[in-house]
Amino acid sequence: MKVVCTIAGSDSGGGAGIQADLKAISANGGFGTSVITAITAQNTKKVVEAQQISIRLIKSQFDAIFSDFNISAIKTGMLANVPVINIVAELIKRYKCNNYVLDPVMISKSGYNLLEKEAIDALQNELFPLATLITPNIYEAQVLSNMEIVTLKDVEIAGNILLEKGVSAVLIKGGHLLSEKATDTLIMPNYTEYFPSKWIETKNTHGTGCTYSAAIATHLAKGMTLIDAVATSKEYISEAISNGLELGNGSGPTDHFFYLRGKEYYDWNKKLNINS
Repeated sequence: MKVVCTIAGSDSGGGAGIQADLKAISANGGFGTSVITAITAQNTKKVVEAQQISIRLIKSQFDAIFSDFNISAIKTGMLANVPVINIVAELIKRYKCNNYVLDPVMISKSGYNLLEKEAIDALQNELFPLATLITPNIYEAQVLSNMEIVTLKDVEIAGNILLEKGVSAVLIKGGHLLSEKATDTLIMPNYTEYFPSKWIETKNTHGTGCTYSAAIATHLAKGMTLIDAVATSKEYISEAISNGLELGNGSGPTDHFFYLRGKEYYDWNKKLNINS
């Protein structure tokens, strides 16, 4: 079984962050380990408060995991500020991490800032060159590319701007784009691939970005190509959203283990190659 490490914030409500990542890694056939960068007090309605973990403890978690496990992929989520970004970049380079999926988390679904504005440059300068893939949503892609995104053509232009900043590949998620389908766009040097899916009418989308990026990292760890990892993870997250859980009084979580609850169980075990 391949080991994946998620480096992100903890969500006390269980729908996003480290909690969502670990569920997604397990659901897609990996073994999840974690480096917690921050603790948030949140639920399905809002983030109440967030507190960064000390740099010393972030480093200790990293050292403990990487000195013992053979890590086949990593993903980062909430990194909060410049000091956290700097230590994470230093440790990724020290441990020569491969298959790095960077989810540039900036703001919660309820509008709480999870990344300080002055940290955006550090994110791009320190971590973009190390990443196999970055997975911004439309809002994050607009901030990072410094352009408005309205159409799929805009998405491709923004993606190429981000490639120029040193990242190897960009997956811009189209869930917030006004179009007939929810189309995610994978932009690589000299190649673009589109991953369309039907719109799913639901309020239960808490943690979708975390879940999606963790699934991609898991499939990269298992040896899939980037395109196949994205395609498989896109299908997985679409099903998880379709089977979203009616929990809490706000934006509920997706169902990471939907395939355990119905007739799809055997098909999804085969598709996700759970036992590899």
